[in-house]
Amino acid sequence: MKYPNVCKQEHFLVVNIAAFEPKVVWEHFQTLCDIPRPSKHEQALRDYLQGWAELRGLETVIDAVGNLVIRMPATPGMADRVGVVLQGHLDMVCQANSGTVHDFFNDPIRPVLQDGWLVAENTTLGADNGIGVALGLAVLSADDMPHGPLEVLLTLDEEAGMGGALGLEAGLLQGKMLINIDTEEWGEFYMGCAGGIDVNVRRDYAAEPLPAGYEVRQLAVSGLCGGHSGADIHLGRGNANKVLIRLLQELAAGTDLRVAAFNGGTARNALAREAFAVVAYPAADAANVAAQLDAYQALMRFELAGVDEGITLAAKPAEAGSVMAREAQQAVFAALQAAPHGVKRMSQRVHGVVETSNNLGVISIADGKVYANLMVRSLLDSGFRTLAAEIGALFGLAGFAVETEGGYPGWAPNPASPLLALFQRVYREQFGADSGVQVIHAGLECGIIGAKYPDMDMMSFGPNIRGAHAPGERVEVASVGKAWQLLQAVLAAVPARG
Repeated sequence: MKYPNVCKQEHFLVVNIAAFEPKVVWEHFQTLCDIPRPSKHEQALRDYLQGWAELRGLETVIDAVGNLVIRMPATPGMADRVGVVLQGHLDMVCQANSGTVHDFFNDPIRPVLQDGWLVAENTTLGADNGIGVALGLAVLSADDMPHGPLEVLLTLDEEAGMGGALGLEAGLLQGKMLINIDTEEWGEFYMGCAGGIDVNVRRDYAAEPLPAGYEVRQLAVSGLCGGHSGADIHLGRGNANKVLIRLLQELAAGTDLRVAAFNGGTARNALAREAFAVVAYPAADAANVAAQLDAYQALMRFELAGVDEGITLAAKPAEAGSVMAREAQQAVFAALQAAPHGVKRMSQRVHGVVETSNNLGVISIADGKVYANLMVRSLLDSGFRTLAAEIGALFGLAGFAVETEGGYPGWAPNPASPLLALFQRVYREQFGADSGVQVIHAGLECGIIGAKYPDMDMMSFGPNIRGAHAPGERVEVASVGKAWQLLQAVLAAVPARG
C-alpha cells in the first residue's frame, strides 16, 4: 500500500528545500519554513511578503482584519481575460511530538526528505497551506508566464477559526474566478466542503485534599497518528482524549480513582494524539491497577490494529495536593465519556463523503476549572448546528456553561462550474488522463468567501499532502511540480471576459 494509514518511524535525510525543482516554488516555501506563522501570529510573515511584493512593483492591500491582497497586471495580450484570484492562508497548525523541543513562535521548520516526500519529522510541516501560498507567490515571481489580471489573496487565522475569511471585506476582490490551493490529493478537484462551528464547554469544580494512603500517578496515552479532524475523521484513528477518559472510567469502576488533573490534545482541528491525567488511588489497589493498565493497552492495540498500532499507555510517579470532589468528577467524566467523537452521518448526496462529524480536540482540567473544545463539521449548515445543539444539551445537563463560536458556512457544490471544467480540460491536455472531482469534509475558505462574493466561480486543488495537522506531515515533491505545471497552463487558458 503506497500511503499506509499506520504511523511508522522512518529514516530521513536532511535537505536544502530551495534546491528542489521547480525552484520558483520551493524558494518561497523555504521562506515560509523560516518565518514562524502560528495562527493569529502571521504578521511578521505577512509584512515580509508585502515588502517583497512592493519591491517587485506590485500593488498590495491589507484589509481591516489583516488579510493581504497582492495584485499583478495581465501580461501583454491577456488584459481581456477573466480576472483570477489565487487564494491560500498564511497560518499553520502547530503540533509537536511529546519530548520535542520546538518553539513555533521563534524556531524555523526544518524538513527532511524521505522517499520523495518532504517531511517534518517531529512537528507539523506547514505544507497545509504553505505549499498553496508558495504556488501563488511563484506566479507573482514568474516574469515569462502568460496570465490575465491576477490577485493573490493570503488570509490569516484559517486554522484557528477562519478569522481572516470571515473578516474579508466584500468588494475588495476584483477577480471573478477563485482558485483555492488548499486541498491535498493530486489529480482531484474539489467543488464543495463542510462548514463548521466550535462548541466550548466550561465548568468549575470543587477540590478535596488528597486522601491518605493513596498513590499518585501520571497516566499518559501517546503514539497515536493524529491528523486532520475533518479530512481524517473517517479513518478510525484513535483519539487520545477518548482513550484516556474510557480508561479512567473503567479504573473508577474497580477502585476509588481520584482525578487531580487532565490535559489532552493541543489543537481544535487536530485529532488528539496525546493525553495525560494525574490520578490517585488506594495504595492497596496498586497491583490491580497496574494489571488493568497492561490489559487496557493490549486491548487498545487490538482495537486499533492497522490504524494506530503505535498507541502506548504509560504510568509514572507524580504529585498532587488535591483531587476533584467525587460528585464533580463523576459528572464531568460522565459527560466527557458520553460526548460524541467521529463520524455522525455519511452524506446521502455525495457518495463516500462524511456529512457530519465532531472532534473532541482539547480538554483541560486543573485548578478548579474544566474546559473542553469540540469542533463540529457538516456539509449541511443545519447538520453542524443540530449536532452542536445536542452537544450543548449534553454538557448543560452536567452543569457546564456552553458557548458556540466561529460558525462558518459550507461550500455548496457547483458541478456546472466553468472554472472546474477548465481545470478538467487542461489537466487532460497536460497529463493525458482524467482528473477526479470531490467534495471534502474539511473546511475550506471557499464557502465563506463565496457568501461575500456570490458571483465568484471557485474550485480547489493541490499536491499530495499526508498527515496535515500532525507531526510527520509530508508533501510529495513530484506532485508539487505537477501542480505548478497545471497552474501555469490553466492561467494561460483562462477565457476572455464575456
